[in-house]
Amino acid sequence: MTGFCRDCFSTVPEAARRCSACGSPRLLHHPELGRLSIAHMDCDAFYASVEKRDRPELRDLPVIVGGGKRGVVTTCCYIARISGVRSAMPMFKALKACPQAVVIKPDFAKYRAESKRILGMAAELTPLIQPLSLDEAWMDLSGTERLHGAPPAVTLARLQARIEAEVGITVSIGLASNKFLAKIASDLDKPRGFSVIGAEAQAFLAPKPVRILPGVGPAMVASLEKAGFRTVGDLARAGARDLADRWGATGLRLHDLAHGRDSRAVRPNEARKAMSAETTFNEDLSALEDLEDILAALADRVAGQARAAGIAGRVVTLKLRATDFRIVTRRRTLPVATQTAHTLFKVGRELLAREADGRPWRLIGIGIADLVEADQAGADFFAAEETKALASERSIDAIRARFGKGAVTSARLLKAKREDL
Repeated sequence: MTGFCRDCFSTVPEAARRCSACGSPRLLHHPELGRLSIAHMDCDAFYASVEKRDRPELRDLPVIVGGGKRGVVTTCCYIARISGVRSAMPMFKALKACPQAVVIKPDFAKYRAESKRILGMAAELTPLIQPLSLDEAWMDLSGTERLHGAPPAVTLARLQARIEAEVGITVSIGLASNKFLAKIASDLDKPRGFSVIGAEAQAFLAPKPVRILPGVGPAMVASLEKAGFRTVGDLARAGARDLADRWGATGLRLHDLAHGRDSRAVRPNEARKAMSAETTFNEDLSALEDLEDILAALADRVAGQARAAGIAGRVVTLKLRATDFRIVTRRRTLPVATQTAHTLFKVGRELLAREADGRPWRLIGIGIADLVEADQAGADFFAAEETKALASERSIDAIRARFGKGAVTSARLLKAKREDL
């Protein structure tokens, strides 16, 4: 099979432009359709799409999901993107670019529920699913053809159609021989796309800028360009030893990626690297006490999520954003991994005290990194304070689960319950 219809899933000849069975022009052609099995599924403008589904009157309007006028854009629909709105853009700039946009505050509980629903559908097809975030995941459908009676490409197209019909949002699919190429492919024909990259990978990648490669951020781009590597093709033509001499193991990985090679497997149980929460204030805050009130509420949120997920973190991270959008981050490694608001707030407060010198701040965040399984949290003879806090907070979790999140709180948390939290 080298081609099929994405609407009725009938096999179509290579030269076909419309499906002979249903007349649809949505045909997918590629010589390796019957052999490729690694996919990347990406929900199209996920949060905005869910909001439009729930509010049909917004269907033809530009929608921005974000944290208010002083916040940033969490995501936006494709109509808003036409006007230049992008994720992580300051809200005032987004509204300047698209003043007619409808701004909606994020509802992460709803988005998590829909993500779980979509991943549940995918799990019916293969156990090899590795989520990257709420709205995207890798899938490995190797060996599933006999089970589903169709090659992975057709199985994925059926999943795509099912999500659209039952969940009411669209997803884009990338299909390739490895995770790197599948993720590149899923972004080629959004929204509602299905793209394939096969043996032509190296030729396809050659003219692309080096920033398309995973792990190549602004600093690495500058370093590569300074050395004369502006395109992926430039890297592909370089010798592996030369790249390794310049950038060590990173250079070797860039050499593989430039040739379209990626040996990473789809790992369903691969650990999350970090967990955090942050908020942007309606008005700049500079007083330490005010900042601590917000920090306490965020620490409570992160700790609760960590306990629910059964993880703990060895590193506490503090994030601040100044009025000029400059970001300040501070980290501290703990002697014992934590999942308590007590320790998160205590360490975060100490890090914050060094930065709260009267300067105004527009955002604060707290998180944990270097994550481990929860049974390693507080498991130390010298961690009596952490162990006591953990027992107390687990008791609070049980009360909240039975009587609601507001059943147990503190004066500080009540004070911090602002509109932008």
